[in-house]
Amino acid sequence: MASNPRNGRPYRRLTVQQRGLGLPCWICGHDINYALKGADAQRSRWAFTLDHATPLSLGGNLLDPANARSAHRACNSGRGNRTTPSPAQQRTSRRW
Repeated sequence: MASNPRNGRPYRRLTVQQRGLGLPCWICGHDINYALKGADAQRSRWAFTLDHATPLSLGGNLLDPANARSAHRACNSGRGNRTTPSPAQQRTSRRW
């Protein structure tokens, strides 16, 4: 039985690196609450999750930093395996 690669050291290292950047959610553009960790992060829709620009189910690389993005748990879940956010998730500009 193969182990889950998301439990491995390389994936955890990538997650720590991405979290350390402190970037806003790449899907909605709003700030992420990076202070949430452990059980609080598991319950919060606005906690950090590592997302992949090209979903793994569509051939994206699990460990490629160029494919890693910071996202809210809710935004990541809502995007599913699409390569772009849904129109409802995309942040719109107030500048005309």
